Amino acid sequence: MAAGVNDGSTVCDGDNPPVALSIAGSDSGAGAGIQADIKTMGALGVFATTAVTAVTAQNTTAVREVHYVPVEVVDAQIDAVLDDLPVAAVKTGMLGTRAVVEAVARRAAAGELPRLVVDPVMVASSGRILLSDQGIDAYRSDLLSQALIATPNLWEAALLAGVARSELHDVDSMIGVARLIHGLGPSWVLVKGGHLPGVDSQDRGAAPQRVADVLFDGVDVAVLSGSHVATPNTHGTGCSLSSAIAAYLAHGATVTTAVAAAKEFVHGALLGGAGWRLGQGHGPLNHLGWKGEPPAGVTARP
Repeated sequence: MAAGVNDGSTVCDGDNPPVALSIAGSDSGAGAGIQADIKTMGALGVFATTAVTAVTAQNTTAVREVHYVPVEVVDAQIDAVLDDLPVAAVKTGMLGTRAVVEAVARRAAAGELPRLVVDPVMVASSGRILLSDQGIDAYRSDLLSQALIATPNLWEAALLAGVARSELHDVDSMIGVARLIHGLGPSWVLVKGGHLPGVDSQDRGAAPQRVADVLFDGVDVAVLSGSHVATPNTHGTGCSLSSAIAAYLAHGATVTTAVAAAKEFVHGALLGGAGWRLGQGHGPLNHLGWKGEPPAGVTARP
């Protein structure tokens, strides 16, 4: 274990905020990825540190270019953070390459990444696969077994479980795939239902009033239902949820409490940004609870 690494026994030190680490990609549009993680963790009273795995050229409409950071540089970033700061929880987002997935898994197996939240970001909202087959296999064989909780959406759940995406169409099928993914080793699995038929923002059908996620710990299944927010501004929802879970875990919450609180936070962020018109596509969430008024002493633009 690197010098200074928090082994998870101490979450908060005196007046200092708890520290969390996001190992993920950068989003130039700042709605998802590392940028969403920093905003989410900051909003929840956690000091966010980062290890950037990829630099993307993207906005609210599309991912245009992706540059993967060499695994040695990713590893060096993680070293720099762990050697100096008391990291109490870690989340992964877009890891990008098999080498990075395996490197993160090795560090987790060595006990260096406490309270690990694995958000297996492998599919863009357009359906574009962001990781090679070998990288997906590395999640299955190496990384998921080190996770305290994995948080796949339906696309990612299908890839990890080796089933067709079309098979995941209701809560019962989500429970089935959660069981399959749990068999790969994570202590908890949260399968997100935001891409169920009629819920996905790209689906032209009538959206339901409630949206279900499935939480499974290997024994008990919990179906977590929340009200649907009718908005096109959903870019970064998954990143924000996993980073909120990590933030609550860094504060010392149990997994069930962290998941419930994170879902409430994301719901509020969706509501807060529902009326925004930032960009031409799926806009960002309102992570910081902005009300639209200018800061004190500043005159609003005409």
